[in-house]
Formats: sequence, structure tokens, C-alpha cells
Amino acid sequence: MSIKIIQGDITKLDCDAIVNAANSSLLGGGGVDGAIHAAAGRALLEECRALGGCETGDAKITGAYNLPCRYVIHTVGPVWHGGSHGEKELLTSCYRKSLELAKANNCKSVAFPLISSGVYAYPKKEAFQVAVDTIRDFIAEVEMQVYIVVFDKAALAVAEKLFSDLIETSKIQ
Repeated sequence: MSIKIIQGDITKLDCDAIVNAANSSLLGGGGVDGAIHAAAGRALLEECRALGGCETGDAKITGAYNLPCRYVIHTVGPVWHGGSHGEKELLTSCYRKSLELAKANNCKSVAFPLISSGVYAYPKKEAFQVAVDTIRDFIAEVEMQVYIVVFDKAALAVAEKLFSDLIETSKIQ
């Protein structure tokens, strides 16, 4: 299968699983996390409460409730502290563990936001490189369609400079 980078609203994507760039409590927050919780409905929050949080670099899976996918995979990305505090390894782990959960749950398609590149301040260029490298390594051995979904034009512009061959021009509506 392949990797596609698209611009749009991840909560509207029809695929097997979407990945939530969550905080360690898994109880909702801002950005992508808040949008996913709002679109999924209160039942997602209730299921997340039972999970007991999540460590940075790890991932957990829940139902998707009112979302058009089957699952939400919650992963906690690292906060950027200059790049010398294990950030790359933790971010790589987020993608790898999320993909492993998708595979274990028979997902053939999964959509990621650009993990840690919002309020956690991971530089977008480096975040894209980690995402694409990790996903490429995984799908070399596992049949899966993977999307990286960006919300704004600035992130899409960074992706176009790095990976113009992966850009999908159709947007999620």
C-alpha cells in the first residue's frame, strides 16, 4: 500500500482507524485531541477513563463511537526540548506502536495527525521526517494504507517541500 499526505479534518476521514495525538491522561485536550473527543462523543471519554492514561511514546486503542472509523488509537508524543532529550526516539515509538495496534486490530487503513507538531512544538520538518521514515519502514512489511492528515496550509507547505510525491490533492471535506 502507500503513504499519502492530505490536508483536512481527520475526524471526517473514512478509514479503519485514526490516531489521536493525546495527552498522557487520555481525557481530551486541545487541537486534534479536542476535535476527536468532540466528534466521537462522551462515550470515548468514558472508555478513555478506564485506560488509566498513557506514557509518552506508547499507544492505546479504543472504539470510535460517532466517528466514521472503527477505532481511535491514542498516542502521547514528546514535548520538544531542543532534540537532545530522546524526542526522536519517543516520536518514532508513537508511530510504530500505533501502527502495531492497527495491524493487531486488522486495520487496512489508518490516519495520523502530525504528532507533537502543535502545542508540543516539535519542528514540522523533523516531525514529517520521523513520521514518513517510520511509516515507510512499517508498510514495507505490512499491507496498509496510511494517511498523514494536516489541518493547515503551513504544514502542507512543509510537506510539499519534503515529500511532494506523497501529497494527495483531494482534501477531506
